[in-house]
Amino acid sequence: MITNQLVIDRNRRNPHITQWVGSELNGGDITKIMDPKLNGDYDSRSAWRALELAMSCADPTSARRPTMSQVVIELKECVVSENSRRNMSRGMDSLSSPEVSMNL
Repeated sequence: MITNQLVIDRNRRNPHITQWVGSELNGGDITKIMDPKLNGDYDSRSAWRALELAMSCADPTSARRPTMSQVVIELKECVVSENSRRNMSRGMDSLSSPEVSMNL
């Protein structure tokens, strides 16, 4: 959902999405990972958190994966950050601006 990429793409140097994202994250540039249709319109801190969360969910060792409660908490925090960024960039209060919402 974050990348809008196929899970397996044989045309990438690292064909599996987790390998590809991990490699790109190590490079420190999330713009290569993010869905280009977003046109850079996202909070980079929230994007980093969401990407790191997604990678931790794909950890091969189940004991190192977050619980669903932890996932929900992190995603809600990302949504709050994104909503704050959108409200500030548009100069509107949160009651009159469109918001990203998540119901879990």
